[in-house]
Amino acid sequence: MGLFDAIFGGGGGGQTKEFLERGAVIIDVRSPGEFAGGHVKGSKNIPLQSVEAKIKDIKKLNKPVVACCASGGRSGQATQILQKHGIEAVNGGGWHSVNALV
Repeated sequence: MGLFDAIFGGGGGGQTKEFLERGAVIIDVRSPGEFAGGHVKGSKNIPLQSVEAKIKDIKKLNKPVVACCASGGRSGQATQILQKHGIEAVNGGGWHSVNALV
């Protein structure tokens, strides 16, 4: 776990693995260009600045959420937004960390 993950609570770990085992949807909050450069198979790309506007759509999925990005910073912010709206969410950290768990 890197320093950035330690600060923002990401980097995989037990909670992310548990969420994935429960069928969580993976939301990658990087830009579409970053997402196109590589991502977790089956993940949904909702850039951080769009998360708040997509809350209704995310709630309709009726699943817990693992948020990821490049390093864990943006996904940490997204996790806070999702939790504020009553969505069960965890910061998975960098997408490479999440990818290693799927």
